[in-house]
Amino acid sequence: MKKIFLAAAVAVFGFAQAQEGFKLGGHIGAPTTDNAAFTLGLDAAYRWNIAKNFDLGVATGYSHFVAKSYRFDGGTYKGDDFGFIPVAVSGKYSFNGAPIAVGLDLGYAISTNSNINGGLYALPKFMYNMPTGELYVGYQSISGEYDRRYYNDRPVPGKESVGAVVVGYNFYLK
Repeated sequence: MKKIFLAAAVAVFGFAQAQEGFKLGGHIGAPTTDNAAFTLGLDAAYRWNIAKNFDLGVATGYSHFVAKSYRFDGGTYKGDDFGFIPVAVSGKYSFNGAPIAVGLDLGYAISTNSNINGGLYALPKFMYNMPTGELYVGYQSISGEYDRRYYNDRPVPGKESVGAVVVGYNFYLK
């Protein structure tokens, strides 16, 4: 998995040097669900200006959720960390003459954990445009299916959403 992630990062950086409209950055966040303590990740997007004040493109990255520790039966249990690789359409609307914008990334999140399937990915966000990039606050939501294993080690399927309030910064690469 590390080799795949490294190869993807090299490809993204190579693409970034050859294109305009490319953004690369990171985010950190507080999950709104009870299965993670915090999240952090990388963001990459390429958007084209298709109309006045409106950009449309593609986005990807990696979001890593660090699991919480739980206390039960007199002991402490740490859950498994999990991650997602989103593949999304990315839109951004800038308000005329103002440094603020709104955006939405919508697509599919590929799970990096074998017990969690991928699912619908959505990231609505408010952005503040700066000379070197954009600062954003958003709500990252991933809806998917999972298999939980209990004491008898039998999988128990279910549906679950993972959400986080995130703050991030994307650098403009030109």
